[in-house]
Amino acid sequence: MSDTGKQTVSETALLRALRNTGVSVLYQDAGLLVTRGENLPAAWTRGHDLAGLTDHEFLPPEAAKQVVTLKRAVLAGAAPGRTEISVPGEDGEKWFDLWIDGDRSADGQVRQLVTTAVDITEQKQREQTLRMLLREVSHRSKNLLAIIQSIASQTGRYAPTIGIFLTRFRGRIQSLASSQDLVTSSNWRGADLRDLLFGQVARYTATPENAIVFSGARPWLTPNAALHVGLALHELAVNSVSYGALASPDGTVTVTASVTEAPETVLSLNWTERIGAAADDTAREKRFGSVALERVVPASLNGSAELTFRNGLLTYELKVPKSNFEMD
Repeated sequence: MSDTGKQTVSETALLRALRNTGVSVLYQDAGLLVTRGENLPAAWTRGHDLAGLTDHEFLPPEAAKQVVTLKRAVLAGAAPGRTEISVPGEDGEKWFDLWIDGDRSADGQVRQLVTTAVDITEQKQREQTLRMLLREVSHRSKNLLAIIQSIASQTGRYAPTIGIFLTRFRGRIQSLASSQDLVTSSNWRGADLRDLLFGQVARYTATPENAIVFSGARPWLTPNAALHVGLALHELAVNSVSYGALASPDGTVTVTASVTEAPETVLSLNWTERIGAAADDTAREKRFGSVALERVVPASLNGSAELTFRNGLLTYELKVPKSNFEMD
């Protein structure tokens, strides 16, 4: 289709430039039959010569209808047109930006049409990815705002003074921020359970590696699960610093994580520490911390939780369904 023998040196260079830039050029007569094509996309030709074909014979029906309408308008004297079309390719949908112009004779009549096509598939994919990310950010922002609203409401309900409210509310917001940092640094995959645990405890002790004895599974929590489990760990850490094991410089907390497969896949997170009999009554008081641990967090994860005080031990067990985590 390229009439190689008639090419001049300048035309050869021009065609080479087309190939280097990924630009395609299609020539058609007034009857919209292809007369020549250069550097045509594989999604159009599929290994065949397009000479003598019409758009309806090598483009999908909707795309062909779209470009033929535009080409007929240019043939009738309209200004050059531009449009975008999509064509199925071997490795997915391909997008092209088309410019359609007429090659006119001295008397102004259109002798043939020249269609210039640029593959914009990568640009379209970036746009789709960006739209998806913006929707995801919007969803997560609304979710985060809902969590903050719930924390503010419940903190205010159980805080006797404005000063205590501000202190507790500030700590919980910082806990969310810490969990969110882990989620963001993982490109929104979520957070490693152990990293989440030590990150929350590190805000209240200089040596979390000495204060926490961790063993068991290390699943990746989803972004939503990371925020809520992080909040639970924050409440446990604050509780422990106030009247539990972490109130003592050499106190330790034992945290275990296990995944069971039957009857359904569940992550069991268990926090155990010695609080002493004297702290039992204080620990049993209903306030936002215990409400969050026993109701808010498990409900947000469609899981269950149990907080117990027995023989000077505080034990918290959180069961998290598989939809909230994955194993590497």
